[in-house]
Amino acid sequence: MTYDRLVCANCAAPVNEGRCPVCRANRERLQQENFFASLNPMALIALLAALIAAVALLAHQTA
Repeated sequence: MTYDRLVCANCAAPVNEGRCPVCRANRERLQQENFFASLNPMALIALLAALIAAVALLAHQTA
């Protein structure tokens, strides 16, 4: 999940601006999550398409 659209419940400001300690803590937590959480949806779709193509190619070669 990206934090660019999240609104802080503490200060009612966007989390990505980091106005209060709660915003800054959540922004840091979201930035430190795994690699796939930081990818945008189009990159995930492209990665999934490449994986499906590789599996299809391997299945075709073994058949």
